[in-house]
Amino acid sequence: MKKVAVTVAVLALGLAACAKSNTANNEMTANETYSENSATTDVNASMNAEAVASNALENAGNAVDNAQDAVSNMADNATTNK
Repeated sequence: MKKVAVTVAVLALGLAACAKSNTANNEMTANETYSENSATTDVNASMNAEAVASNALENAGNAVDNAQDAVSNMADNATTNK
């Protein structure tokens, strides 16, 4: 009789441990949603930073091109306007 009682108690505890906990599931879902939103925010920030860096690099290249054109024009003007 003791074996049956112990077996029943162990099975009941096992079932209780496997029982669905809505509170725990809701907290886990909220944590997953927060993590996904944080990851999305981080990805967006990285992409924005990449776009800013790309624009800065393009602007720097344009500035170099403009400086080269100015030097070339100055040299042309110096030889033309003797």
